Amino acid sequence: MTEQKKDSIYWKSFKTFFKIGAVTFGGGYAMIPIIEEEVVNKNKWISKEEFLDLIAIAQSCPGVFAANISIFIGYKLKGITGAIATCLGTCLPSFLIILAIAMFFHEFQDNKIIAAIFAGIRPAVVALIAAPTFNLAKSAHINLTNCWIPIISTLFIWILQVNPIWVIIAAGFSGYLYGQFIKPTE
Repeated sequence: MTEQKKDSIYWKSFKTFFKIGAVTFGGGYAMIPIIEEEVVNKNKWISKEEFLDLIAIAQSCPGVFAANISIFIGYKLKGITGAIATCLGTCLPSFLIILAIAMFFHEFQDNKIIAAIFAGIRPAVVALIAAPTFNLAKSAHINLTNCWIPIISTLFIWILQVNPIWVIIAAGFSGYLYGQFIKPTE
């Protein structure tokens, strides 16, 4: 492989994740459809099944969801240097935007127009998070038989204030037990 071709995957992955980081609002979950389109459908860096597994792993790891996904994909592409390139691509737009906002926030924080804009953005962000959630449920084969798992998990976290880490550990352990003892007998 030529040096130019070798370098181009770093640049291409950086640009891809920079674009994702720059145009996606609403946090990591809102990025899921765009990341899937870019890395699964367009560039074919990973398969759909790998992407679903990656979402579960990225959610289970500490840190920023989108950065975790980008690191895993970059590492799969080109090891540690690939992970650095994709993580920088994901995080740099947010850093630059937040830096700019922080520099000028005091000048427009009491502006009624800006407050109205943010009031309009909030419900749209909820939709940006809800749409990928339903798509993920469909891709993960959540149906009437197993829909109780995310519902009970949500209730434990929301109403009973159970730490999400314990819910993830319990779900992983339950999945292991299911695979070891129940699924083979079905």
